[in-house]
Amino acid sequence: MAEVIRLTGVSRSFPTDPPVFALSDVSLRVQQGDYLAIVGPSGSGKSTLLNTLGLLDKPTKGTYALDGIETTTLSDRARTRLRGGRIGFVFQSFHLLQHRSVVENVMLAEIYGAHPRRGRRERALAALEQVGMGHRVEFLPGRLSGGERQRTAIARALLGGPSLLLCDEPTGNLDTGNTAAVLDLFDGLREQGLTILVITHDDEVSSRAKRRLRIVDGLLHEDS
Repeated sequence: MAEVIRLTGVSRSFPTDPPVFALSDVSLRVQQGDYLAIVGPSGSGKSTLLNTLGLLDKPTKGTYALDGIETTTLSDRARTRLRGGRIGFVFQSFHLLQHRSVVENVMLAEIYGAHPRRGRRERALAALEQVGMGHRVEFLPGRLSGGERQRTAIARALLGGPSLLLCDEPTGNLDTGNTAAVLDLFDGLREQGLTILVITHDDEVSSRAKRRLRIVDGLLHEDS
């Protein structure tokens, strides 16, 4: 299988007095189709790691290759293009525009990318079908359940065919039933070859992943 993520000796420090090390010599290999959960206490470095993997922040030290492309030497514009083409994001808050329909919210994922305008609605509809939301395409977000909103957000993240799905507490606003539905969806996406990395504090969520890692004080370890 192709390697999607290769972090080698990655550290991220902030120039305070004394310096704060949010990540310390982190190395990680993730293959295509892997499903990882990263757990850790508040302030452990989870958000910094997510921002690094999502090309929203650069490491102070070390290298990060995404789909074989070394990212730490890229310009900001090239990083933005790579992020838009290879990474989908799912957050605890769904970040849906309340005055836009479900399909319009998904279509917005391509507004700032290099994707052709032609066929955008069709691609959005296909993504919504993929997550089981084909029956709600013209609804406004206010008429959706929490689980339906998150599935809409996942469809938006899937638009453009990313190789990596980064999820930050994706079930944090969901009840037990909707949490299970979203986790079932992740299982199905993984079976289709998508690489999924979830940041979570929920044991139920982390137990569904194939690999579980723990981060404490900026140090990342495989969790036994």
